[in-house]
Formats: sequence, structure tokens, C-alpha cells
Amino acid sequence: MHGKSVMILELNFERGWRGGERQTMYTMSGFKEAGLNVELLCRKNYPLEKKANEKGFKTQSFANIFGVLFFLIFKGSRYDVLHAQSSHILTYAILSKPFHRAKIIFTRRVDFVPHGKMTLIKYKLTDQVVAISHAIKRILTDFGAKDVRLISSAIMAKKLDKSRAEKILTDAGVDPALHLIGTTAALVQHKDPLTMIEAIRELATVRRDFVFLHFGKGELEQQMRDKIAEYGLDDVYKLMGFYDNVEDIFSVLDIFTMSSEQEGLGSSVLDAFMYRVPVVSTNAGGLSDLVQGGRAVSCEVHQPQQLAAGIQSLLEDPLKRESVARRAFAYTTERHSLNCITRSYLELLHEMGTRIDLNIVEKLAHKMQPTQA
Repeated sequence: MHGKSVMILELNFERGWRGGERQTMYTMSGFKEAGLNVELLCRKNYPLEKKANEKGFKTQSFANIFGVLFFLIFKGSRYDVLHAQSSHILTYAILSKPFHRAKIIFTRRVDFVPHGKMTLIKYKLTDQVVAISHAIKRILTDFGAKDVRLISSAIMAKKLDKSRAEKILTDAGVDPALHLIGTTAALVQHKDPLTMIEAIRELATVRRDFVFLHFGKGELEQQMRDKIAEYGLDDVYKLMGFYDNVEDIFSVLDIFTMSSEQEGLGSSVLDAFMYRVPVVSTNAGGLSDLVQGGRAVSCEVHQPQQLAAGIQSLLEDPLKRESVARRAFAYTTERHSLNCITRSYLELLHEMGTRIDLNIVEKLAHKMQPTQA
């Protein structure tokens, strides 16, 4: 079988558009560029379907899980590989496996600890489990999953719209002359946004020549608003809400921060790396893979004083900001390029017996030239 005839079905049935959905699109783009036939099974009338169709991918979309199961039972055999992008959709790939007989890959992107015998059985029936970080690999191995493969996430730079970012600032009444610090993180507990508020409160005791922009929505929003008001931080801590194409904001940020207490990898940090914005972040979960080696100012979880001190150290030292951003950019372009991640998946597919043409892998290897930062 020549690599071009390998049929891959990506499975992602999530409703929203977050890091996992973006990575699904990147994976598909990499496979397509490598000459493989790739389709997407997704939820009907949700963002992932729309974006995949816009990119010219063939989609199999369904309103509910019964349609998914029916399709996999009766049509799944046309594919060589089913690539599940969430534990939820993996269940149905496994349940239908006696009918489709395709190889199943599951990429786990979250560092929550799995539970239950049925989950372990599901993993054992998966042909290959992939973890995107060392933290997730350790969790899965401790749980009982065998031969977990480490393949991280890809990042693709796009042309940022600085004028749009400046308009976002203007609409929010933000003075662009201030130091702009920001994060793109849902307002949910595992992102630990309340620790971020504590950090900004700490920073505001030493300086007020900055504004912190928090992009994201979530269940903790009202609690955060109350805390911001209680601390008198309304002028320096702005809850910006959700924006499509939020990456544009990297064109105006001076520093990017993450306060997560749990993180599968931290693709937003990779965004900051790619757009040369220096980072102050916790080392939670998979973030520890990214923030070591002088690529960021690394902090322990639940330590607002460390976050505040890290931000202050970068604000006070432009040369440090530049060197941190330079190292992070070089690392990202070398280790997290789409070619690099696609090559890792193609090597895995070859090992699994799909008879991927190794010439494709070699061509990708030749494209992976070291980047001069």
C-alpha cells in the first residue's frame, strides 16, 4: 500500500473550538500535505465541521452519538486508521471495532487522571495510545496503559492582525502606552484564574503602569469579578471575554502568563513562544515540558508571589525578555513545527503496519531545517 492510499478518519465530537479541535485540524493538514487521504468525523453544525469544510476536508458529521456508532459499524471498514482525539469518542471507536477492524490511535491531551476498569479496558483495546506531554504519559502509564507514545502538539504561525488587536484595546478603553500583560485561558478551576488575580494584586502593590487582559469565558467569571472589585483592581485587571482568532492579541502583548494548576501541554504558551512574546507560567502538568531551559519564567502552582515576581523581573529587564523569547521561538520552530509532529505520526503509522511510504517521512525530515532565531 502506497502512503497515498492510506485512509485515516480523525474523530472529534466536541462542541466547542479549543486546543484539541485546533490540533485536530493541524493533524489533518499535516496528513493531507504528506499525501494521505484524511476525513473528519465530527458533530454536525458546530465550529469544527465549519472550519474543516472551509479548509476543503471531507467531513462525516452527525447530530448525536447514535449516528456516529451507526457510521462506524457500517462504514468504518473503509478506513485503515481511526484517530480518536478525545476519550469520549474513543469509546465508540472501540465499541464498533469488531465491525470496522481498523487500527485505532488515541491521542490524550488532558492531564486528568483516568478512573475505572472500563476505561483501562478501553485503553488496552486501543492499538496505540499517544500522550502529548511527559506528564500525561506518566499518568497513563501509572494507570496501566502500555507502550504509551509521546508525540507533542504542533503550532502553526499565522499572520497576526495588529490593527484588530489595537481596536480590541481601544474598545476596552485600554491605554496602549501601558505594559500589556495577558492570558488566554478559560475561567475554570484547572486554569486557576483566582491565583492570577492574586498575582496581579501583588504586582499592583509595586507598580500600576500595566494592564492585565484575561481572554476567556467560564463558570468562575462572577467570582472573579467580585474578587477584582474587592481588591480594587478594575483599572488593571480586565476580563475581556471570548474572541475568535484571539491570537491577534499576541501582536500587542509584552508578556504572556499562565496560572494553570493542571495542563495537558499548554498550547497557548506555544502560541506565545511562536509569536515571540515572553512567558511567565506555572509548571503544571505538560507545561513543565515547555517552560524549562530558560524558555520562560517558571513558577510553582498556587504561588501568586512567584508569578508576580516573574512578571516584574521581565518588565524590569528588556534584555531578559528578548533572550527568553528568542530561546522559546527557536525551540518551538524546531520541536513543534507541523512537519515535525506529522513526521512522528507517520513513523508511528509505519510501525503499526499501515505501510506508509517512508519516502514521505524522509521528505518531511529534509524540510525540517534548523531555525536561526
